[in-house]
Amino acid sequence: MSFFKKLKDKLFKSSSKLEEGLEAIVAEGATDSPEAESLPPPQPGDVEPQAPAEVEAVPAPAARPAPRPPVPVTPPPAPVTPPPAPAQPAAAPASSPAASAPAEPAPRVPTPAEPARREPAPHDPAPHDPGTERPGLLGRLFRRDTPAQPRRVLDDAMLESLEELLIQADMGVDTALRVAANLAEGHMGRRLSVNEIKGLLVAEVTRIMEPVARPMPLYASRPQVVLVVGVNGSGKTTTIGKLASQFRAAGKKVVIAAGDTFRAAAVEQLQVWGERAGVPVMTAPEGSDPASLAFDAMERAQKDGADLLMIDTAGRLQNRQDLMEELAKIVRVIRKKDPEAPHNTLLVLDATTGQNALAQVDIFRRIADVSGLVMTKLDGTAKGGVLVALADRFGLPIHAIGVGETIEDLSPFDPEEFARALVGVDG
Repeated sequence: MSFFKKLKDKLFKSSSKLEEGLEAIVAEGATDSPEAESLPPPQPGDVEPQAPAEVEAVPAPAARPAPRPPVPVTPPPAPVTPPPAPAQPAAAPASSPAASAPAEPAPRVPTPAEPARREPAPHDPAPHDPGTERPGLLGRLFRRDTPAQPRRVLDDAMLESLEELLIQADMGVDTALRVAANLAEGHMGRRLSVNEIKGLLVAEVTRIMEPVARPMPLYASRPQVVLVVGVNGSGKTTTIGKLASQFRAAGKKVVIAAGDTFRAAAVEQLQVWGERAGVPVMTAPEGSDPASLAFDAMERAQKDGADLLMIDTAGRLQNRQDLMEELAKIVRVIRKKDPEAPHNTLLVLDATTGQNALAQVDIFRRIADVSGLVMTKLDGTAKGGVLVALADRFGLPIHAIGVGETIEDLSPFDPEEFARALVGVDG
């Protein structure tokens, strides 16, 4: 949980953008009063009791003097005169004992009931009288306990604005339309606050991400070959170092092959991580064939009885056909040694690339048969929604996400915590 607290703090760019956008959308067509949502539904019900209220006022007294039908016409004025004459209880029994009997219980028993409400309330004071709003109106009472929040009816115009906001959060057009449509299901025509929309977004994002939140699987094959691919600067080398350190801490014997033979800094960086984690790092002279290094690393890992062999590769752009062919060659050579290898092909994605990540997944999946994703640099972007688009479009497992440089900043993916951090929901 501490990692996702850090994630939430570092995803403030994404969450603040979404929050600002939601507040603007709701404020554009908001109703200031939180009670406005519940006023329209009661109105039809309020009209029905008003008409019977007058009808009941006549038969109510008629039920008492039942033996004499003409009397009910005269009692209605009688209850109007007793209110000024309650100070003289003795005069009433002297003039008419039958009329005074119902007048005395009226202040004691019927007053809290219907007669005292229906007599003086002509329909105007009813909505303004706090006493009349209490019975059966728990929703209003709950809303009064919380600060008033502006609300807006979820209609087509508001839905379109939500779609545009989600597209700006880099969810992509298709995913944004799908999320907005699912959010609107069962809520069209309702007045929603910003917090309520946030809650609906968290639930929908969590639903999309749950099927892809899976850790990297471990197999009985020894060594289990893990090929790590990605474009330049995506964070492959750092991710390999962090994963190797975590697997080593879990009791696994790990070997790293520095397959980025074109960049000396990548080899040095892996060697630093190897020393830190107690993991051996195989290297080759600069400019060597990375496929040959991968083959030699598999032989050494087998001799050493390693559980995992993690192979780094040079960063390559998905639109460079020559580089992608080189990656395909590495895969072919590995499979000569073990037809089932690589057992895992992890594609490391830089969250700051936005929608370009979709194109990367599409190309790398065809060339190297990508089996899972690792998303890095979520702390450096205001468009973390691209991870939602990836899950929605490809359904590839998301093994881990990173929000920093230290080993603690790479953690297994938790869909609900990510959704809360992305939308900016506390708790």
